[in-house]
Amino acid sequence: MTRVRVRGAAVALTCIALAACSSTSSGGATGGPVGGSHAITVYAASSLKDVFTLLGKNFSAANPGTTVTFSFGASSTLGQQLAQGAPADVFASASNNTMQAAVTAGAVSSFSVFATNVLEVATPPDNPGQVQALSDLARAGVTVAVCQPAVPCGAAATQLFAKAGLTVHPVSQEVDVKAVLTKVTLGEVDAGVVYVTDVLAAGTKVHGVLIPADTNVSTSYPIGVVTASKEQTTAAAFVAYVLSPAGSAALTAAGFGPA
Repeated sequence: MTRVRVRGAAVALTCIALAACSSTSSGGATGGPVGGSHAITVYAASSLKDVFTLLGKNFSAANPGTTVTFSFGASSTLGQQLAQGAPADVFASASNNTMQAAVTAGAVSSFSVFATNVLEVATPPDNPGQVQALSDLARAGVTVAVCQPAVPCGAAATQLFAKAGLTVHPVSQEVDVKAVLTKVTLGEVDAGVVYVTDVLAAGTKVHGVLIPADTNVSTSYPIGVVTASKEQTTAAAFVAYVLSPAGSAALTAAGFGPA
């Protein structure tokens, strides 16, 4: 079942990439700047790595002379770096709270929510802990990895366990969701709490255990231009591209939900 989902996503992403590469450079149509040489740095949540890398390539292809560089990591860490003056042009977070903190610090002036995500349990392909449901994470002997509590995926996991009435004792709290996924793919834990998009992107490297919708937790993804950016126009154009139909299509293909 996982292989079918991944194949479908790969086809959709390929079509999106081809469409972008064949388009002309038009600020109104693509969300890109009109002419000139531009370079922007985007700080983005680690769960956005695959789809934003694609969007960056498409944006650059549609706007020759424009370069997009990414710094992926925990939203909370990236937000703190921006508040301390780290040079960046766009911030995309996996948490409204983290983005609001950046606004309060003056690092971002305004933002828009462009996608949502929900949690899923990931296990190694052979599922050594025999994890069949969320409740199995509380079973004695099952080793579980989650994100650190300050990280959006960690806060979401904490909320999830409380909502499900489970007492889970993680053996590992990682810096971001990709680190949790790595723990799972290496077989260092029986299960990890990640996003559905991470399970989809990992393909056959993991086995996904779905969480019932009435128990699951959703997180929103906001994006905004960094106040101190020296490339305000280009940064705003990239944000517009993420919010455009082409950006939404790529996000949907990667498993993200609508804003």
